[in-house]
Amino acid sequence: MRIVVTSVLVDDQEKAHRFYPDVLGFVTKHDVDLGEARWLTVVSPDDPSGTELLLEPDTHPAAKPWKTALVEDVVPYTSFGVEDVQSEYDRLVQLGVEFTQPPTPMGPTTTAVFDDTCGNLIQIAQRS
Repeated sequence: MRIVVTSVLVDDQEKAHRFYPDVLGFVTKHDVDLGEARWLTVVSPDDPSGTELLLEPDTHPAAKPWKTALVEDVVPYTSFGVEDVQSEYDRLVQLGVEFTQPPTPMGPTTTAVFDDTCGNLIQIAQRS
């Protein structure tokens, strides 16, 4: 068994589709119109056959209160691995990304947390 698709709940698929590829650097894998929403996935350019991230609408009644609670408690929705947190932080700051936590050593890992503009805090992490 393996993870094929995981999701992040977004408040606006079009905005997410601009942010995740244009700012973070992911590549669109699928963009299928389903009427009210799209089956919209992105992948790492380093692993185009790897795990897909579904940019899923947060239309379920429980989604927005849950996301709000996570943000208020400063809990990242998910985490993405990077080779160098500091250089990725610097690159994203130059692109206007707002961070709630700068690069911070945490034992064998260094993390930073940013706002994805779609209602989530996202962590980037580098293992030492």
